[in-house]
Amino acid sequence: TEFIAVRPDAKTDGSKPISGGLSHCWPQFGPGEIQQHGFARNVDWTVKSMTDTSVELELSPSDYTKDMWDKDFLCTFSVDLEADQLNTKMFVENKGEESFDFQSALHSYFTVSELSNLEIAGSFEGKEFLNKLAGDGGEMQTEDRSVITISEEYDRVYMGVNDPVLNDSGTGKSLSVLNTEGYEDTVLWNPYGDEGMGYNNFVCVESVKFDPVTLDGGASWSGVMSLKPSAAAAAEAEDEE
Repeated sequence: TEFIAVRPDAKTDGSKPISGGLSHCWPQFGPGEIQQHGFARNVDWTVKSMTDTSVELELSPSDYTKDMWDKDFLCTFSVDLEADQLNTKMFVENKGEESFDFQSALHSYFTVSELSNLEIAGSFEGKEFLNKLAGDGGEMQTEDRSVITISEEYDRVYMGVNDPVLNDSGTGKSLSVLNTEGYEDTVLWNPYGDEGMGYNNFVCVESVKFDPVTLDGGASWSGVMSLKPSAAAAAEAEDEE
């Protein structure tokens, strides 16, 4: 059972970041002093170890990264597939003596039968969110819904929400995004109406640390996220096997 999406217009030839999967926004989320969403999704990572069900990737400074962000960092991203869930860990180390600030996110793309069938549950009600598409450059708003449905273009940063659950009535499947460490916020993004991007068959439910982390020399930070399907979806996958 596939839950992770790749957009139909995604480029996989290295000409731009791949629009799909669980891509990294690091050390910056969104626009800022360096390129959009940072450089971690634009560069090759080194495969440190791999088994049939796991992989460990490493990213260290290069001339390319130093030109825009000259910090002494080491990022390790590990993925482990279990029988009933997918586990990921982003581990950031400051290998230098001076502190640096960073943001971190997984720009996760998930499959949807169609948006009209999708409900996103979680602790949204009463939470403040940055609606990037409102006003002049975005504005803070308060969510009055407990379940989110998408019927317009979305680019929203929900502060303090890290327990989203995607429920797709078209497939009868549910997927829990379990952010157990580091990721404190959730971004919902969808380019509603954009046929070229295949808007009606995916949604981005992103695991985010929006407020910058200040990492002292020698210190480390972890972002831990797991994807766990509902029991019904897991049983269906076993039936298909």
